[in-house]
Amino acid sequence: MEIIRFVKRWILPCAMVLGACVYLLFSRVRPLEPVGDAVGPVLLEAMPVLIFAMLYVTFCKIRLHDLRLSPWHIWLQVIRVAVAGLLVLAMSRLGAQPRLVCEGVFVCVMCPTAAAAAVITEKLGGSIASMTVYTLLDNGLTALLIPLLFPLVEQGADITFATSFAVILEKVALVLILPFLAAMATRRWLPSLAARIKGAKSLAFYIWAFNLSIVMGMTMHNILTARVHGLTLAMLIMLPLAVTLGLFAIGKGTGRHYGDSISAGQAMGQKNTIVGIWLTVTYLNPTAAIAPCAYVVWQNCLNAWQLWCKERYGRLLW
Repeated sequence: MEIIRFVKRWILPCAMVLGACVYLLFSRVRPLEPVGDAVGPVLLEAMPVLIFAMLYVTFCKIRLHDLRLSPWHIWLQVIRVAVAGLLVLAMSRLGAQPRLVCEGVFVCVMCPTAAAAAVITEKLGGSIASMTVYTLLDNGLTALLIPLLFPLVEQGADITFATSFAVILEKVALVLILPFLAAMATRRWLPSLAARIKGAKSLAFYIWAFNLSIVMGMTMHNILTARVHGLTLAMLIMLPLAVTLGLFAIGKGTGRHYGDSISAGQAMGQKNTIVGIWLTVTYLNPTAAIAPCAYVVWQNCLNAWQLWCKERYGRLLW
């Protein structure tokens, strides 16, 4: 029973450790390598389904008239674009290694808000509806900005507006829009089912924890197979910690002026790094993808600490 209580209290760190250990087991123990090669792609294919289920459960708790645009939605986008612009300007004046590190930081900032941010926001006591509106806005703006900024970051980045928009629209539609529409249909025509789903308070959170273990396995793979070492590798891993704290602080500080610091903090800080990693490997310097991989670890460590504060003190400490 003590073990079960410990896992429930620290489920995010436990999910990350599990994902890392499973990856190391199947990648380092030779007899298990064929099994890992077979199971890995299946789990990756299952991720959109898991995210769909997780957000469907979460969105069943939203009422349509709660979906309203807030001033902090706009302010956070202005800040994000300004920071990204400053990083692009800085990269034009840096040498190869500092530029690589700066490119990794740029990707962390430009990553769209994670669809799963709504799940953590609910656990922390924030507004699911406000987070949903921001996530749609953020992903849409990211689709517009990437083809404008990526060629400035990497001269050989051959990414068109149509490609960028299609990639992000596909991911948003599959893991955000479709579960939202399904949840609204359930609330409208199957209210009894919606009520039962609303009663399962932690179901979406546990689905996210399982999904996180898969993401952590991918993160371990990208970091351990990196072709860069020494100070550059250390910077690509440690700087995302400062970026994580900075983005969460900016979001919370901005949202506090409008009485929604929890939602704004998660909106600005919790990133869809899977999209960022894919875009970096495809269009930028693939080595820079180490930064969003490290961001996965830092943002979920921070989320785990926030959840612990919420359970221990009944409120967040910042």
